[in-house]
Amino acid sequence: MFRIKKLDIFIAKQFGLLFIGTLFICQFVLMMQFLWRYVDELIGKGLSLDVMAQFFWYMGLMLLPQALPLAILLSSLIVFGNLGESSELTAIKAAGISLMQAFRPLIFIVILIAGISYYFQDNIGPRSNLHLQQLLISMKQKSPELEIPEGIFYDGIPGSNIYVQKKDLNTGMLYGIMIYRQTGSFEDQAIILADSGMMQSTEEKKHLVLNLYSGEWFENMRSSDIANSANIPYRRETFASKRIVLDFDGGFNMADMNDVAGDARAKSLSTILHDMDSIKEFNDSVGKAYYLDAKRYTFRQPSLSEQDSLKVVKAVAEDTTPYDSIYEQLKPGEQQMAVKSALSSVQSALTDMDMKLEYVSYLHRNYRRHQIEAYKKFTLALSCLIFFFIGAPLGAIIRKGGLGVPVIVSVLVFIVYFIFDNSGMKMARDGQWTVWFGQTISTIVLTPIAIFFTYKANRDSTVFNIDLYKSIFMRALGLREKRHIFRKEVIIEDPQYMKDVDMLQNVSQEIEAYSENHKLLRWPNPINVFFHAGDDHEIEHINSVLETAIEDLGYSRDKIILAELNNYPIIAVRAHTRPFRKKWLNVVTGLLLPIGAFFYIRMIRFRLRLYHDLRVIRHTSDKIISRIQELSIEKNSATELL
Repeated sequence: MFRIKKLDIFIAKQFGLLFIGTLFICQFVLMMQFLWRYVDELIGKGLSLDVMAQFFWYMGLMLLPQALPLAILLSSLIVFGNLGESSELTAIKAAGISLMQAFRPLIFIVILIAGISYYFQDNIGPRSNLHLQQLLISMKQKSPELEIPEGIFYDGIPGSNIYVQKKDLNTGMLYGIMIYRQTGSFEDQAIILADSGMMQSTEEKKHLVLNLYSGEWFENMRSSDIANSANIPYRRETFASKRIVLDFDGGFNMADMNDVAGDARAKSLSTILHDMDSIKEFNDSVGKAYYLDAKRYTFRQPSLSEQDSLKVVKAVAEDTTPYDSIYEQLKPGEQQMAVKSALSSVQSALTDMDMKLEYVSYLHRNYRRHQIEAYKKFTLALSCLIFFFIGAPLGAIIRKGGLGVPVIVSVLVFIVYFIFDNSGMKMARDGQWTVWFGQTISTIVLTPIAIFFTYKANRDSTVFNIDLYKSIFMRALGLREKRHIFRKEVIIEDPQYMKDVDMLQNVSQEIEAYSENHKLLRWPNPINVFFHAGDDHEIEHINSVLETAIEDLGYSRDKIILAELNNYPIIAVRAHTRPFRKKWLNVVTGLLLPIGAFFYIRMIRFRLRLYHDLRVIRHTSDKIISRIQELSIEKNSATELL
């Protein structure tokens, strides 16, 4: 029977307090990142506090589902990091409670949060996104003189298209101005060019005043009685300065809701699924209409059956009409007309195909956007559970609380998630990946990581043991550490010097015999290395005896002996015979030529190093033996004096 224990309440309380705090932090970070994208729509527009409050409120509601996974990751990591750092996690395990049992209350809470995240995305999020997009469109329409971009035509002012080559944000001056008046009336059909100008809004925010300098005004004089005439009169005016008043409501007015109602982000799951059927049916009808148009254009027959079309294709393929001869028989003028006609037909067909392709791409892109939003409602809720099973085990493994290491780890994990999620979304939106793969790739990548960390934390494995990874890295590159032997503060028994001298002398003799029997400076046979090599028991014995003598001499009080002991190298007893200890790994490495060549050269390097190490060992042993003999003579002399 499931019962709520005091430990569950304790862990849930720790998590709840941290989750609330981290949620505010994550929400603030995401809102600031989102705010920078639309800072131009907010600054200098004279927006009221009511409008700004609505903007931040809807933005916060829209970003809340994205902040939940990051807050869960950070809070769970801090909770179990604190428990591990204060040894409370060790006490919990010592009481017979496994790590998964400690996770149990938080798993229930995280599943509840995931459900809340889905509810937000399906109900509150779409409405918030709808109102936010409506506010953004309304903000863009306010004070358009601040919104005119450089280098492109701006159509935000009704009845006009304005092009500005350059603008000065400090003074408000516009340079290289081109205006197309396109209302269609007799007076306003005009093209206006000006070197510079300045746009300002009137006090009542109902008109825009455009002061132009050093320009020209071109105006068509077409009227209904000369509409069919080839000669159209026009008026041209050159001016040093001119003032134009444009009708525009510069006050803040809410845009029409229908302008953004079709956005997939502003729809619930049921609405998306319903609209996807309609969009798919419409796309199929458009594709069928384009197919019929292409069919009629190709065969010039409005009602051509499939069998007849195959006959036409076969006839075209077998056509042997000498078109080049017919073309050469034409007169030069007729040839030119034929080329122009063919070129015009080809250009018209290409233009028509480009327009249809662009429209079809837009339709499919809109359908994929609806699919993306449908998948996103589930993957974003599922990421709450995945982030918990990454953060909680990591906290138990790292055993570091506070905001230092947990924040760094959380940011790294979230960056990986954001890169895969954002890249997958863009690939799916552009049709380069399937939608299900693009929207689930972040989940596919992070789920094995969550399982791995949970397994390692439950097994008390040292995943982040820096010393272990450092040792593996140094062994792979053939690096080694130096000995660090210092004088012991407390020495109970002095070393057995004479026994150590015998061991060092035996080591020197074995090294001499080994050097005569094994030619380390020669290149070994690759077949023997990868397929028949075994352990070098002689070097293992030499190293074992040497380490025993070094350990005993480490209790010496003599500074010279201790200094000489640090000169002994640390021997790699197997690296000079074969790359790996397991035979099948050596066989596979030998069959893969590039990898085998690398390990073969690495083994030769170890053989050269072993040759040098043996010489250093003999030389160092001679010094230590000589020093021990000096100490023995001094001791005997002191005994005789007494």
